[in-house]
Amino acid sequence: MKKIEAIIRRSKYSDVKEALHQAGVNFFSYWDVTGIGNEQRGHVYRGISYSTSEIQRRFLSIVVNDDFVQPTIDAILKSGATDKIGDGKIFVLPVEEAYRIRTGDKGTDSLN
Repeated sequence: MKKIEAIIRRSKYSDVKEALHQAGVNFFSYWDVTGIGNEQRGHVYRGISYSTSEIQRRFLSIVVNDDFVQPTIDAILKSGATDKIGDGKIFVLPVEEAYRIRTGDKGTDSLN
C-alpha cells in the first residue's frame, strides 16, 4: 500500500476528482492549505503593487493498493496540469498497515 499526497491548484480540484473516480479511486481526503512556493502572486491595492508568496492550494491524501499507484499518479498529472508554475507536487509514501475501524479488516482488505 502507498499513500499519495498531492498539492494541487484549487481551480483544478473538480477535474482531478473526476479523473481519480475514472481511474477507480473512490475514496480520499482533502483540505484547503496555504503554502509558500516558486509562484509569486501580486495584487494591486490603491495603485501600489504588492507581491505575496502565500498561495492557496488543495491537499489530497489518498491511500491505494500498490497496483493503483501509477493510475492514481497519472490521473492527477493529466488532470491537474496547466503547464504553468505552481501546478503542485505529488509525493508517494509507503504505508505499513491499514485497518477498517467498523469491521477490523486490515491490510488491503481495509481499502475496499
